[in-house]
Amino acid sequence: MADAETATATAAPPTTETKPPAAEPKRWGDIEDDAPEEPTRVSGSTSEVSLDGLKIDESKKINKFLDEPEDSNIKAVTSGDTPYTSASTFEDLNLSPELLKGLYVEMKFQKPSKIQAISLPMILTPPYKDLIAQAHNGSGKTTCFVLGMLSRVDPKLTAPQALCICPTRELAIQNMEVLRKMGKYTGITSECAVPMDSRDYMPISKRAPISAQIVIGTPGTIKKWMSAKKLGTSYLKILVFDEADHMLAEDGFKDDSLRIKKDIERSSSHCQVLLFSATFNETVKNFVSKIVKSYNQLFVKKEELSLEAVKQYKVYCHDELAKIQIIKERIFDLGENLGQRIIFVRTRNSASMLHKQLTEDGYTVSSIQGAITPEDRDKLINEFRSGLSQVLISTDLLARGFDQQQINLVINYDLPIKYETHEPDYEVYLHRIGRAGRFGRKGAVFNLICGDRDAETIRKIELYFQTEAIEVKNNDEEFENALRQAGLL
Repeated sequence: MADAETATATAAPPTTETKPPAAEPKRWGDIEDDAPEEPTRVSGSTSEVSLDGLKIDESKKINKFLDEPEDSNIKAVTSGDTPYTSASTFEDLNLSPELLKGLYVEMKFQKPSKIQAISLPMILTPPYKDLIAQAHNGSGKTTCFVLGMLSRVDPKLTAPQALCICPTRELAIQNMEVLRKMGKYTGITSECAVPMDSRDYMPISKRAPISAQIVIGTPGTIKKWMSAKKLGTSYLKILVFDEADHMLAEDGFKDDSLRIKKDIERSSSHCQVLLFSATFNETVKNFVSKIVKSYNQLFVKKEELSLEAVKQYKVYCHDELAKIQIIKERIFDLGENLGQRIIFVRTRNSASMLHKQLTEDGYTVSSIQGAITPEDRDKLINEFRSGLSQVLISTDLLARGFDQQQINLVINYDLPIKYETHEPDYEVYLHRIGRAGRFGRKGAVFNLICGDRDAETIRKIELYFQTEAIEVKNNDEEFENALRQAGLL
C-alpha cells in the first residue's frame, strides 16, 4: 500500500567512511460521507504550565541562526481589510502557555523567523483566510503550519480537526516528529497516515475510525481512509498542503489533492487552507488561485531564492569516470570532517552504478532509490539521521523537505532536468541545494558538469536565479579553497 513514489535502499555497514581496504493510481469515486457521528468530548485538562524561566537569555542562545530572518525578502499580499501585525516574539501571537513551552523547551526556538513572524498572524487571526506561502528552504515553514494546527484544535474534542498532506512518507514522518515535539504539553493527539509495511498492515475496513485531533499523511493513504469512512472531515478547521507546488502539479499529486479537497468542502465548508512550499512556478500559482477562496499570499522573488548561505560551485568533468574520481578523491578524502553529505543522481540506474562503484572501492555509502518496503526506507533514513551513515546517494525522492541539519555538502552528480522537455528543473535544483545550509547554516553545493548539455543546463540555472556557480578546477588546492570559502574548513 504505497503512494506515487516509494524507494529502494541499500546501505553498507553503519560505520564512517574509510578508504580502501574495507570489508565489505487507480481513481476512486465521489463517495458522500455518512452523517457524522457526534464526537466525544473528553474531560479534564492538560497540566498547568508555568512560563517562569522560559524567557531567553540573549547571551546564552542555542540556535543563533534563527536570528537571521531579514536575509529573506518576503513580500506579503493581503486580501480584504483584516489588519495583520508581524510578530516580533512568540508571545505576540497570544499562544497558550503549553505551546510556548513546546517552542522554547522542546524546539529550542528563541523568536520567530521572518516567515513565521509574517505568516502566523495571518494563520491565527479571524476570519482565518486561506494562505499561499513561499519562503526559503530551512526558514521555518514547518513550524508555521504545525503551530497553526495546534493553535486551532480543541483537545477536548476527539475528532480530526486538522489535516496535513505531504508528498512523501519521509516528509510526513518528519512533520509528525515536529508536531509531537511542539504539542508535547497540550494533550492534543495525532496520527500519521503513511504507507504501511507488510508486517504491520491491517485492512482499513478493520481499523477503528480515527479519533486523533491532527492527522498528517500522504495523499494515497489519506484518500483511502476517507473513502473507507475511517477519517471523518466534518470537524476539520484547517487543511495544509506541504510542498504544495508538487502536490498540485500535473506530474505530482494534483488529482489526489483536488479529490481530497473536494470531499472536505462538502462536509466542512469553512476549513482554512494553507499551502506552503519553497517554490511556486507560475502555472501552479495560477492554478492555486482558482481553487482557494479569498486568500493572503507570501512570496519571494526567484532571484532571491538561491540560498546565500550555500556556496554554489561547478566542476567540469571529461566523462562519468571523472565524476566518480572527484567524489572519491575530493568529496571523501577532503571531506572526512565536513559532516554529512548527499549525492543527488537523476535515475535509479545512476544510483545503483555509483553505489556499486564506491562500495567496491571500499567506501561506505548508503543509497535510496527505486521501490522497496517502507520499513527498509525508514531504516535507511534513521541510519542517516543518527549519523551511522555519512554519505547518502539519492534520487530526487529526498530533494524536498528532508531536514537533516548535519548536512553541509550537496553534490549534484546529475543536474535536475524535466524529462519531457529536457529543460532544467529549477524548482528541484533549489530544493536540492536547500538540503545544505538549513536555517542559514553554512553549506556548499558542487555541480558536476559533463558535456555540452550539462554546460547549457547550468548556464540556464544561473540565468534563472541570477547567480553564478563558481568554477572549481579538479585539484586539491582548488577544492580546499572552495570549502574554506564556504566556511566548511
